[in-house]
Amino acid sequence: MDTVSAARIRRFSRAVTTALGVLDQSFLGRGRPLGIARVLNAVGHGRGDVAELRSYLGLDSGQLSRALRQLEDEGLLTTAPAEGDARRRIAQLTPAGEAEFAQYERLSDGHALALLDGQKDPERILAAMDLVASALSRDRITIERATPGTPDALFCLNSYFAELAERFEQGFEQHLSCDPDAADLTPPRGSFLLALSDGAPLGCVGLKGTDKGYAEIKRLWVAPAARGLRLSHRLMAAAEASARELGYGCLRLDTNSALPEAIALYRKTGWQEIPRFNADPYPDHFFEKQLD
Repeated sequence: MDTVSAARIRRFSRAVTTALGVLDQSFLGRGRPLGIARVLNAVGHGRGDVAELRSYLGLDSGQLSRALRQLEDEGLLTTAPAEGDARRRIAQLTPAGEAEFAQYERLSDGHALALLDGQKDPERILAAMDLVASALSRDRITIERATPGTPDALFCLNSYFAELAERFEQGFEQHLSCDPDAADLTPPRGSFLLALSDGAPLGCVGLKGTDKGYAEIKRLWVAPAARGLRLSHRLMAAAEASARELGYGCLRLDTNSALPEAIALYRKTGWQEIPRFNADPYPDHFFEKQLD
């Protein structure tokens, strides 16, 4: 990499650390540096297992122990052996810790939104942030089960529908498509999977259960900022694994010629083209895959 590229990256790093207050000894004015505040935040978001907490924050044992000790001394959390497994330790917020966590959440949201004040194109800034965050945390993206009606699921689905409306020559109206019922996307009939990066939704896929001897893959979508990270492959593999768990031996899906990258993905991963199998007005390509 040339020196100009290095200088650009270092400039970006300095701008981010300054804007986020990384070097402040009293992050958001609460009397603790950012590192200690992040430990409190992670425990508040349910990451109480100390070993998992250390991995999530990228801290060594000594750093995390000092942070936990400080928060314990402040009366904000407790640590204790896990029930049934004394080798594991669990951190849990006290009532005072819950109140402090809530304060941090409120201040952090306000600080984050303030970064966009005065920007002429905030959506462009957010898209750039998503791109950088996805690239730097690609190894920490998880695939998790969800229900179609949650806010994260609806964000992905609405983004998916908006993209179809933009890319399809005839546009896209959800009520005209063969939209699966929520019950068909939840166990024991089906499942709905989300790709999450540090709590932010980056993609989704649905497994629609049927009584026809097969299940269908529906609503595969990956956020533009996360494309190129093979996330669609991971989502499809997770959907196939879920289908096996639910007892399906055959999968089907449909797609449209306006989505050539999706068609290429299916052809490369063992899907075979078959005749039309539904009356949905939008798809013009139909695929099937027999599961091992």
